[in-house]
Amino acid sequence: MLRKAQLRMLTNPFKKSEFPFNFIYIIKCLAGLLVCYIPYLLIPQYPFYWAIVSVVIVLSPDHSTTQAYNRIKANILGCAVGICLYPIQLPNLIILCIGVILTICIGLALNIKDALRSALAGFVIVTIQQERSKHWFVAVERVMCVVSGCVIALLITLLFNLILSKREVKAAEH
Repeated sequence: MLRKAQLRMLTNPFKKSEFPFNFIYIIKCLAGLLVCYIPYLLIPQYPFYWAIVSVVIVLSPDHSTTQAYNRIKANILGCAVGICLYPIQLPNLIILCIGVILTICIGLALNIKDALRSALAGFVIVTIQQERSKHWFVAVERVMCVVSGCVIALLITLLFNLILSKREVKAAEH
């Protein structure tokens, strides 16, 4: 079922009545991207590109903090499943399949169905490996980067909601 904000995004993004909503979403995403890009540049030995992915996954076109919290919970769920399965010595495909099943089942039990894609993204980010040998610190670094992207997205959401609510109060006063 599509929400009102999602329906707005399906229409012409440059339509005068829809443009402010879409423009704010673009600004939120760019702000998150820029904030996450700083440690990506300054600390290249850590995988902060996952923070960039995480921040744009968590941010949403609407101004709902509930949706942001659910996506953060989902990302943390995916990371937790990934960190638990990471040390198991099974073929990567089997670990990925088990993790997808666990992530979906736990996400449904936690009633975060709308954020399951975020959970699955967090799981894959932590679990997928390019190296032949597994190193536990790689998974921990990825978890830290994903969580930092979530925190940045939450702070941006809260900041924009604060700014928008103050603008609405000022507009109501006049």
